Amino acid sequence: MQEKKADMATTNTSSSNKNPKKANLLDHHSIKHILDESVTEIVTGRGYIEDVRMSNIRLLLGTIIIFIALVAQFYPKKFPENRNFLIGCIVLYIVFNGFLQLIIYTKEKNAILFTYPPPGSFNSTGLVVSSKLPRFSDMYTLTVASADPKSVSAKPPVEFTKSVTQWFTKDGILVEGLFWKDVDGLINDYGRESKKSK
Repeated sequence: MQEKKADMATTNTSSSNKNPKKANLLDHHSIKHILDESVTEIVTGRGYIEDVRMSNIRLLLGTIIIFIALVAQFYPKKFPENRNFLIGCIVLYIVFNGFLQLIIYTKEKNAILFTYPPPGSFNSTGLVVSSKLPRFSDMYTLTVASADPKSVSAKPPVEFTKSVTQWFTKDGILVEGLFWKDVDGLINDYGRESKKSK
């Protein structure tokens, strides 16, 4: 099986003129990062355009939080005189940080990609693609769901859970052909769910 994976890895990489994706098999963050990155490439390769609004909101909130911290640090007056100003900065810092954490907890959760609907599609919602790879586990769960679950055109989510050992050689090289096939199949399942529910 490892030889077959190695052959597929060589064929896959030679046909696509790019460096093979290699993960440290002892680091689950490295494995998840490579898989998530590949999922994003596969989904956007299917015509879905990435929706970066949520990322932009997080960046804006992060910038505001940093600005508040810098203003508090470099305010011209010394401590007893700037006490009320510092208290105001601390309150603002906590409020904006709370907003940021709320967005991450309620909207993003395990999401790795938000998309718009594909151009020319009758579906009015994009996708939310989420993944999980628990620590000390080799089971990778990938979920494709509607970006707006309350929408009339929202479809039931689909997911698979598989061992990451199916997609990596013993050297840590991702066999992109095998992984692509599984992710592509999941997106097709989501499309079939869409047709069923009409």
